[in-house]
Amino acid sequence: MRGKVISYLEMCHKEGTSLQRGMNFRLKGHHSVILMSVRPNSPYRDEVQDDGAVLIYEGHDEPKRKGISDPKVLDQPERLPSGTLTENGKFHKAAQGFKAGTKGPDIVQVYEKIKAGIWTDNGFFHLVDSWTENDGVRSFFKFKLVAVEDVSDESAAEEVSSRFAERSRIIPTSVKLEVWARDGGKCVTCGATDELHFDHILPYSKGGTSLKAENVQLLCARHNLSKSAKIQ
Repeated sequence: MRGKVISYLEMCHKEGTSLQRGMNFRLKGHHSVILMSVRPNSPYRDEVQDDGAVLIYEGHDEPKRKGISDPKVLDQPERLPSGTLTENGKFHKAAQGFKAGTKGPDIVQVYEKIKAGIWTDNGFFHLVDSWTENDGVRSFFKFKLVAVEDVSDESAAEEVSSRFAERSRIIPTSVKLEVWARDGGKCVTCGATDELHFDHILPYSKGGTSLKAENVQLLCARHNLSKSAKIQ
C-alpha cells in the first residue's frame, strides 16, 4: 500500500526475494523493483519532480571489487564483460522499447529509505524514459518513472500501448521526515507504532496536498482503513 512504513525484511517478504541490489529488473518475470533515497548522504542522485508524480532515478555504478578503488570515476556499465546486460542495461532497453512504441511501459515497484531502518512503500511507477548524462568525469544513466495508481494487470508491460494508468503522487521525503518527527513515529489516533502509513488528511483527489506536513499524518493500518471508509 502506497505510503506504508515498511522494514527491509518486510520488503523482501513482500517481493519474495532478498533485495540486495538497488535495481531489480522483472523479479520472477513480473514487475521490477528499485530502492531509492534522496537523503543527503545517498550514493546516487535520485530526484522527485512534478509534486511527487515523477521520479528521476540514477543508474548504478560498477560494483566495488579488486582493481576498482572508486566506482564514481567510471562510466556506469550497460553490459557485463561477458556481454550480458546489467540492471542498467535491462532498464534502459525496456525504457527505449516503450519510447519506440514496441511495448507498453514496464511496471516498477518503488521503495524509499527515509531514515536508517525506516522505509516507505512508494507504490507503482511506469518506466517511460532513459538516457545517459556526463558530468565531465564519467557517463551515468538516468531513468524517468511516472507514479501511477495500483496496477492490476502486469501483462500490460508487454503490450504496445500509449495509455497510462491514472497518475498518482508520492509524499516528498522532507515532508515524511517532518511528519515522522512531529507525530513521534506513532499513530496519531491510538499511539500504535506498527503497521504505520503516511496519510493525507485531505485526500489528494479532493484537493489536498502532499507538499505540506500540515496535510499529512501517521495512522496505523486500522485507523487508516477506517478513515478511508468514511471518505465520500
